[in-house]
Amino acid sequence: MSIKSIAAKLFALLIYKKEQSWIQHPIETQHMVFQDLLNQAKETQFGNDHNFAAIKTFDDFARQVPIRDYEGLRLYIDSVVKGEENILWKGKPIYFAKTSGTTSGAKYIPLTKESMPTHIKAARNAILNYIHETGKADFVDGKMIFLQGSPILEEKNGVKLGRLSGIVAHFVPKYLQKNRMPSWETNCIDDWETKVDAIVEETLNENMTVISGIPSWVQMYFEKLEQKGGKPVGQLFKNFNLFIYGGVNYEPYRAKFENLIGRKVDSIELFPASEGFFAYQDSQQEKGMLLLLNSGIFYEFVKSEDFFTEKPRRYTIGEVELNTNYVLIISTNAGLWAYNIGDTVQFTSLKPYRVIVSGRIKHYISAFGEHVIGKEVETALKEAMENTTISINEFTVAPQINPNQGLPYHEWFIEFENTPENMDEFALKIDNAMRKQNVYYDDLIVGKVLRTLVISKVSKNGFQEYMKSIGKLGGQNKLPRLSNDRKIADFFTN
Repeated sequence: MSIKSIAAKLFALLIYKKEQSWIQHPIETQHMVFQDLLNQAKETQFGNDHNFAAIKTFDDFARQVPIRDYEGLRLYIDSVVKGEENILWKGKPIYFAKTSGTTSGAKYIPLTKESMPTHIKAARNAILNYIHETGKADFVDGKMIFLQGSPILEEKNGVKLGRLSGIVAHFVPKYLQKNRMPSWETNCIDDWETKVDAIVEETLNENMTVISGIPSWVQMYFEKLEQKGGKPVGQLFKNFNLFIYGGVNYEPYRAKFENLIGRKVDSIELFPASEGFFAYQDSQQEKGMLLLLNSGIFYEFVKSEDFFTEKPRRYTIGEVELNTNYVLIISTNAGLWAYNIGDTVQFTSLKPYRVIVSGRIKHYISAFGEHVIGKEVETALKEAMENTTISINEFTVAPQINPNQGLPYHEWFIEFENTPENMDEFALKIDNAMRKQNVYYDDLIVGKVLRTLVISKVSKNGFQEYMKSIGKLGGQNKLPRLSNDRKIADFFTN
C-alpha cells in the first residue's frame, strides 16, 4: 500500500467523523442553514422585496416567498447578469453556470464564493466516504478521468461563465493534478465526438482506475476504447474498479456497461446540478443518496400530485415520508429562493435522509391521466430485462394519441445492444411491470382506453444523432426519459 493510499484512508476517516455531526442532527442543521441564508441576504434587493428581516419561521418564509422557476426569478437574475450587486445574494457571483433551458433559452445560474466550495467538497467527500466504507484506496495511485465540458470560460460583465463541469475543472485539488486526465488541451476540445476520440488516444495505454461521467457519454467512450484496443475495457484498464456517475439512472445501462468492461465494478452515484450539489451515494449496501443538509442549501418538498394546485403545501425535511414523490425546492447561498429545479425525488431512508431521483416534474406522460414518471419506466425496463441477455443503449417514451388504427398507446423508442428474440413478449413484460407500479395506467389498460405499449427499435447511434441534431451531443446533456408530446418521437418516425 502506497503512502498516498494510506493518507487517503486517514483523511477519509477524518471527514467521515466530521460529517456525522450534521447527519445525526438533520432538522437542527437545516434550521441553522435556513437562518443563515436569511441573515446573509436580508439586505439584498430580493431580501428587501420579500421582507426577510421580518421572517422568523418557515411558515413566514412560505407566505412571503412563492415557489418560482427560472422564469419566475428572471428579472432578478437578469439584473445580476447585467453586473448589478446585492440583488439575490450579497455582492456579485464569481461565476455563471450556463445551461440550456427548454423554455428559457440560455440560463445563467449564479455561483458565489459561498456556494462554489460546496460543489467541490461534496464531490471529494463522496469519494472519501467510499474509501472509508470499503477500505479500498489503491485507486488513488492510478489515473482518473472525468468526462466533462470545456473548461474554457467566457466573461459577462466581469463575471466568468461556462458549463458547470468546465468551471469545476478549475478547482481540481493539487494532489489530484498528476492523476487527472484528459490533458487540458484535450478537455478544451468543443466538438464532443472529436474530444472522445482524443481522450481514447490519450488514455488507451494509461493505468486508468477511476472513470466518471454521465453514463450515456461514458458508454460512447467505452465503445471507442474497445474498438481501438480490441479488448474489453476491463482488460485494457486492469485496475479500473470505480465508476462515478450522475445525471441519469445507471440501471438501464448497467448490463451494457458490464459487457463493455467485462466484469462488475463498484459505482458511486452523485446528484449534482448547476443550482447545487444535493446528494451522493454514501453506502454500497443501502439504496439512495445521502441528502446534503449542511451545504448552504435549505430544502423544501412539495408532493408531485399537488404541485400544480393553487397553493400546494410545502414540507420541510422533518415532515417528509418514505416512497412519496416530491418536487425538490431549494433556497441557496447562491441566491436562489424557493426555486424549483424541476427534479422529483423519493426518500428511501429517513435515518439518515437518503433520496433517489424519480424524474422531472416536466418530464412525464399524462396524456390520458396516467401520471407516469421516470422512475416507473426505468424500473419497468429493468424488471423486464432481468435474467435475460437483453441490453440497451438508450431509450425514451412518448404517447401515441392518434394511431392509424386501434387504441392509443405508449410508444417506447429503444436502441438495443442485444435485441429480444420475441419483441411482443418483451413489450408485455414491460407493460405488466408498468401496470404493477401505476394504478392509473393499469386502469386505462383494463378500461380499454390504452392498449399494451409498443416498442419501436432505434438504429445504432440513433439517439446520438438526435442529440446532435438539437446541438446537445455530449457534455452534461441528457436525453429525457419521458415526453408528454411527440417532439422527440417525430425525429424517429418522420
